[in-house]
Amino acid sequence: MLDGLLRGPKGLIGTAALVALGLGTPALAQSQLSIATGGTGGVYYPLGGGLAEIINTHIDGYSATAEVTGASVENMGLIATGDADLAIALADTVAQAYSGTGRFEGQQLSMVRGLASLYSNMVHIVTLEGSGISTLEDLRGKRVSVGAPGSGTEVNTAAILDANGISYDDIEEQRLNFNETADALANGDIDVGFWSVGAPTSSVLNLATTQNISFITLTPEQLEAAKAADATFAVSTLAGGTYTGVDEDMDVLGIPNVLAVSSEMSDDLAYAITSAMFENIAELQAVHPAANQTTVEFTLGATPVPLHPGAIRYFEEIGAEVPDRLRP
Repeated sequence: MLDGLLRGPKGLIGTAALVALGLGTPALAQSQLSIATGGTGGVYYPLGGGLAEIINTHIDGYSATAEVTGASVENMGLIATGDADLAIALADTVAQAYSGTGRFEGQQLSMVRGLASLYSNMVHIVTLEGSGISTLEDLRGKRVSVGAPGSGTEVNTAAILDANGISYDDIEEQRLNFNETADALANGDIDVGFWSVGAPTSSVLNLATTQNISFITLTPEQLEAAKAADATFAVSTLAGGTYTGVDEDMDVLGIPNVLAVSSEMSDDLAYAITSAMFENIAELQAVHPAANQTTVEFTLGATPVPLHPGAIRYFEEIGAEVPDRLRP
């Protein structure tokens, strides 16, 4: 009977009527925020979940949820259409979306703004021991997972191969997400998999517990060729011991990940999210060690598109100097 009273014959009964019925004042409805992340086998999803928890705990009136997506390219589209409020994406994908280049040729998404840069991906090129594959050139004629459709991994893979004279015509490409790539390697369905992801990532960690894995390292010349082709690449060090059986430090290509929103987000909400994240960063670091890189300094040095005015307000409030290139 109570449910019938609350709904009434013409829909929900208002607050005044509830009070008159002696049922008290209902809790205010929370505004729902969607955070576009990636697959469950990467870093985007757990970090997005950690950010959602920070929003739920520290920002009154808002409730956030991390959504599984195809990652970077798809996420920029979700921001443009308003189907996501926040999104994590690779810096090169964000820059292409903003400028209407690369994968976004002819569809410039000039509304894209940054709140922060979270951490750097490291490009993992993984095979199994005994595969006979040890160099990039060895990929020719092999079955290669280039990343899920619409993912930053696929964008990065194409850039690395292109810069070094290898096209998809030279390989048998498969477009698999992180967990699918690990499973396909373990099952012998592919020979090599690409991951562009924060280290360590669960899908490679799990693979290394059941299989003897090997990383394909790029030569200094191949690293430089990729950097020349894509200015958002930088050389990073993947520490030995990050994965079982991979004991030596190695140079890999790194690329920042950006927390992006639309310019249409209110300044107050962008400020609140930026402030809550940085003021409670230990909560995000507890979710995944990649968040140890999430600093104001990294944001101001690595973000490839203008920052949202609400984020700029927070950075200036704490005394940071925001470069002119990051102002809308």
